[in-house]
Amino acid sequence: MIQIYDVIKRPLVTERTMALLDGGNTYVFSVHMKANKVQIRNAVERLFDVKVTKVNTAKVPGKPRRRGRVVFKTAAWKKAFVTLRDEDVIELF
Repeated sequence: MIQIYDVIKRPLVTERTMALLDGGNTYVFSVHMKANKVQIRNAVERLFDVKVTKVNTAKVPGKPRRRGRVVFKTAAWKKAFVTLRDEDVIELF
């Protein structure tokens, strides 16, 4: 069982995520690889005291990288797109 504080790793703050935030009150978080949508919903609602309407997830595969002759792959990770009610806001900064 994943603890509530282990589900959400960090918010993702990029140009694309800021556009999602302005367009539809959608926040993007990096989450634990084994967390499901219900666990993500519960974690966001309890940590930030907001009401979640929708959760979408995506697994991001690792990219191949190279340093000299050594070829390796970066770690895969999971991100969650969390949509809140119109009246709810999470302060990221």
